[in-house]
Amino acid sequence: MSLDQEIKERRTEIHSDGYPMSIGEIMNLYRDGELDIHPEFQRYYRWSDEQKSRLIESLLLGIPIPSIFVSQREDGVWDVIDGLQRLSTILEFAGELKDSEGKKLSSLVLKKTKYLPSLEGKVWSSEDPNTYIGNANQLLIRRSKLDVKIILRESSDDSKYELFQRLNTGGSQLSEQELRNVILISVNPDAYQWIAGLAEEPDFLTSVALSERLIDQQYHLDLVTRFLVFRKMEAADLRSVGDIGEFLNDAIVEFAQSKSFRVNRKDEEAAFRFTFEQFANSLAEHSFHKYDHPRGRHLGGFSISAFEPMALGLGYNYELYQDSGGQVPDIAEVSKKLWKDGVFLRHSGNGVRASFRIPTNIPIGRKLFAPCQ
Repeated sequence: MSLDQEIKERRTEIHSDGYPMSIGEIMNLYRDGELDIHPEFQRYYRWSDEQKSRLIESLLLGIPIPSIFVSQREDGVWDVIDGLQRLSTILEFAGELKDSEGKKLSSLVLKKTKYLPSLEGKVWSSEDPNTYIGNANQLLIRRSKLDVKIILRESSDDSKYELFQRLNTGGSQLSEQELRNVILISVNPDAYQWIAGLAEEPDFLTSVALSERLIDQQYHLDLVTRFLVFRKMEAADLRSVGDIGEFLNDAIVEFAQSKSFRVNRKDEEAAFRFTFEQFANSLAEHSFHKYDHPRGRHLGGFSISAFEPMALGLGYNYELYQDSGGQVPDIAEVSKKLWKDGVFLRHSGNGVRASFRIPTNIPIGRKLFAPCQ
């Protein structure tokens, strides 16, 4: 296919419209349930009150705000795919923002800004003239216009997902997994809730023993995603991993959107629970630590280089354990063997790319965890 043909084909997948809308109109759409900003996304955005106040300052001063992108659903409702934090801030300041249970959140109290230090302590509505932002300033904000880009419902689902990913990657403060969570919520909220539930399994958390910082960055959900994506993947397909973030995004979205999701997830959940029960009962918090042979013990913190062959090696063989009656090899001994394997060691450690590490180390783990008779 030529370049011109590729362009022509792809352009037909995206149908869009766009026009400026006043913030007052946007508030009305939100109140009427015609604009969905997905309150479950809020935990993944970390604007401080100072950053929020700077947005309100921009509106008051007439400083242009970047376009808002929405996707039109089959029922006509607009899903926000870029600009959620901006819209949430405006709605929070106006006292309109609701949480996931439909309850209105406390109104934002502004902080002083570079050009408008008198914004300190100001609120949208108050009987106190010292804190009330004032009727004129309310109207100024309501009448301010935002450029709204609409991805119409005629567009393909793939194009909507691709647009969301591109818009939210550059310059985002989200971790890769937090972005992945938002994408999953967008395409299949049930899939997100299921994965999030697996990430809270006690045996899993005991085995991975992550720091609070990594948990806060949702790294435990990243590990669950890797387990689901790579557990049964063909060896040849493991060699197709390029950028690990994009690869996981595409793979987990494909899984979440598949018609067999509800059937497959039962088997995947059983394999997941079995796998990490074995680790929790064996090495516990040392399951994915480096084994130091000279010292005769596990050292350091969580190692993704160990997680991939160990967790995915045992998980890969789950059905064989069940079908053949074979036993799980001694996990402590497998760990020792792994950290003596020269090929594994050459494909492990800090700075080793996932695309180099995964195609070699996961098959090593699969062999090491072959059932014992």
